[in-house]
Amino acid sequence: MNRRLLAIASALGAIALLLVAAIAANPALLIAGYDTTTVEAVDGETGDSLATVETRVADGFAKQYVGLSETDELADDEGMLFVHDETGKHAYVMRGMSFGLDIVFVAPNGTVTEIHEAAPDSRPYTRYAGTGRYVLEAPRGWSERNGVGPGDRLVFEVD
Repeated sequence: MNRRLLAIASALGAIALLLVAAIAANPALLIAGYDTTTVEAVDGETGDSLATVETRVADGFAKQYVGLSETDELADDEGMLFVHDETGKHAYVMRGMSFGLDIVFVAPNGTVTEIHEAAPDSRPYTRYAGTGRYVLEAPRGWSERNGVGPGDRLVFEVD
């Protein structure tokens, strides 16, 4: 009987090890699905609408770690909104990205604090840092095309 229990425990251990290895190789396996929200960019002085972008919401560690790295392409009006638990200094990298992004840091009140134009995977571990509670990733050049800059606001709803 002890041999049978030992064999079962060994098999379960091997299965667990394979599961951990699979998740380490592809963290997207942990993600069941994304909530979505529309993000509207609003001129900080006039209140005029500048643009909207439909986003997936990355509101947990696995979703934030994977980010858009498992995405082949984005339409001009698509992106991802990262929701951090706290306002602070955050840094993003372009690991596994095949297209460029605008990385827009946003204060808790929606004010854009900083924007980086990040090139695709040419230097995948370049850190793009900024301060905020939220970070919008949109196709590279989105901010410039739509006149979005620091001091403007992003308006959206997240749970």
